[in-house]
Amino acid sequence: MLTLENLTLTQDEFRLTANFSIPTGALVAVIGPSGAGKSTLLSAIAGFFAQSAGRILWNGHDLAALPPGARPLSILFQDQNLFPHLTVAENLGLGLNPSLRLSAADRAAIDTALARTGLVGLAGRKPGQLSGGQQSRVALARVLLRARPLLLLDEPFAALGPALKAEMLALVAEIAAEQGTTVLMVSHDPADARAFAPLTILVAEGLALPPQPTAALLDSPPPALARYLGK
Repeated sequence: MLTLENLTLTQDEFRLTANFSIPTGALVAVIGPSGAGKSTLLSAIAGFFAQSAGRILWNGHDLAALPPGARPLSILFQDQNLFPHLTVAENLGLGLNPSLRLSAADRAAIDTALARTGLVGLAGRKPGQLSGGQQSRVALARVLLRARPLLLLDEPFAALGPALKAEMLALVAEIAAEQGTTVLMVSHDPADARAFAPLTILVAEGLALPPQPTAALLDSPPPALARYLGK
């Protein structure tokens, strides 16, 4: 379970507070106006943004002392975080061993992840030789290999077309179900939230509100969300 306990994030004039828990294995959208703090919230959970007060707990354990790489999570950004000078296989190998000293079992796991994400035959290519959708699949394959219990998605599929984006979100949901992963997904698209996430966190007016049923929230949005949605 992920718990944000009286969490406060501040920077200059920006301030965001959160106080709620997310059950293990939940798929949760994070939605709200631009600049409200959605990405900042994910960055704080990942360890890239220091909290001003409160605690971030995973299964009761405070994550504050852990650097980003030691936290029980993976995070996908819009740029996919792929190293352009490494091959697809090497980018995946980093998820298993940063030194890229890989065992036979590691290489077999990479082959399995490539097959699982539809990337058979592309192990030797560089990211620049791949389409946007293929790059997204490489990033997902690395998540599959890392098998961390918490996955943060900061709009990694925003640049994809609607059909491919839907396909990628379905693949994330499938992998999350297999691994019991808790997923938080920042989205500007309410249709993605409806399709992917039974629960949604609204971030607006300095607050990250506790998760609510997505359909009910979007069908009867509070004023801040209604303005954002143009309702």
